Amino acid sequence: MVAAGPIPLPERERTARWRLIRSERIGPTTVLELLRRHGSAEAALSALAGHPRPPEIAPAAAVAEEARRLASLGAAALVWGDPDYPAALAAIADPPIVLATRGRRELLARPAVAVVGARNASGAGRRFAETLARELGEAGFCVVSGMARGIDAAAQQGALAAGTIGVVATGIDRAYPDENRALHEAVGGDGLLLAEAEPGTGPLARNFPRRNRIVAGLALGIVVVEAAERSGSLITARLAAEYGREVFAVPGSPLDPRCKGTNGLIRSGATLVESAADVVEALRPQTAPPAPRPFVPSAQPEGDEEPGGRADRILERLGPTPLPVDELVRQCQLSQAAVAAILLELELQGRIERHPGQKVSLR
Repeated sequence: MVAAGPIPLPERERTARWRLIRSERIGPTTVLELLRRHGSAEAALSALAGHPRPPEIAPAAAVAEEARRLASLGAAALVWGDPDYPAALAAIADPPIVLATRGRRELLARPAVAVVGARNASGAGRRFAETLARELGEAGFCVVSGMARGIDAAAQQGALAAGTIGVVATGIDRAYPDENRALHEAVGGDGLLLAEAEPGTGPLARNFPRRNRIVAGLALGIVVVEAAERSGSLITARLAAEYGREVFAVPGSPLDPRCKGTNGLIRSGATLVESAADVVEALRPQTAPPAPRPFVPSAQPEGDEEPGGRADRILERLGPTPLPVDELVRQCQLSQAAVAAILLELELQGRIERHPGQKVSLR
């Protein structure tokens, strides 16, 4: 008997999930909470229609038009719950609900390593990143990076022959920076391009941290090659650590500001890397990615306190600086389920904003 493969999402449910993520005031975490609460995206859409302040829901025609536009670009959509959606990415707290894909989608099934670093990288750093990525590819790993100039571009160029995944912060049809246009086309043909933003979206500042969480979420581990203090690469490394991924760093001269971030990671416990063999040895035991977490119906907020009182307790602790949800749970002395339910309502009202790493702030 031939074993049955993964069950595909029903087309109506797939479209409903796509409509939710393209709707006003609804992000990935909110979509997952709605799915947990209502059991399906179709049921969530029905429930939102009766909400006192319903968000503007994306019509099915808009989703169909986006699908046609992707097809015209040689791309397609990957929806959270599709059989080939990567399990490692599905397991993070705020996975992208819809990803545009162009290229070899089968690369998502391979164990992946992220390689990131400075945009203004040194010649030696670029050479090391390219060699590292090529050797990781030869060892059977798929190299993931963010399609930025410098280390990202060098790593993806080095891994192109074996297979590389490039995650862009723009629409899948927009190369950024412009100097990477040829690389963008090469990765979209010989590797795999991924984009969370809709086609036509340009480089918006808010989309770069969102891209970083995808890079970190796809990989079993992340290697940082040259990174200044407070750089975007360090944000990606921090997200990877929060997701339980291995963090590696390449040491550099203490006189080079581009190496202060990587040297700091090593002081904080990151694994020092001198060659691809260091990464391969550390990751071989965990080449099976984590399984996605099953839906668990959310409990109702507990206690006799009025729901508005609980919401006020949360709101008074929030400000413009993102705060971890776990810290809200601790300070408000409410359960995770209660805080999740209240945050869902506040996001639907447009009063809070979600951030990568399970953080929220006032909008």
